[in-house]
Amino acid sequence: QLQLAESGGGLVQPGGSLTLSCAAAGCTLEFYNTGWFRQAPGKEREVVSCMSGNRDITSYADSVKGRFTIHRDSAKNTVYLQMNSLKPEDTAVYFCEAEWPRGHSTCTGSFDDDYWGQGTQVTVSS
Repeated sequence: QLQLAESGGGLVQPGGSLTLSCAAAGCTLEFYNTGWFRQAPGKEREVVSCMSGNRDITSYADSVKGRFTIHRDSAKNTVYLQMNSLKPEDTAVYFCEAEWPRGHSTCTGSFDDDYWGQGTQVTVSS
C-alpha cells in the first residue's frame, strides 16, 4: 500500500534552515490528509503541520507558526516541510504521516491504518 520515506534531516545551528521531504509511493497523496509529526526524548508525539488531501487547507502548531511551511508537489507525490529559524527545542525525530480524512481536514495520527515514514532526525545545536 502507501509507503512514505522521509529525508533531509541533520544537524543544524540555531537560526538555520532545513527542508524535509516525504516521498510517497503506491497511491496519490491527494487522497489523504498528510502531515508532519515530531517526537523529542521524554515528550509526547506532536503534530507539527498538516495539509488536507483534497483541499488546500494547512495548519501548524503554535510553536512553529511563521517558521515552518508545509507544501506538496503533486507531480512528484511528495510533501515537504520547510523549516526556518530553527531553535534547539525543534530537536526531534520528524515523521511523515498520511491518513484518511474521515470527515475532517486535520492530521491526528491516531488510527491504526495511518501510514508513517521511518522518521528523520533533526538536531538543532551549536
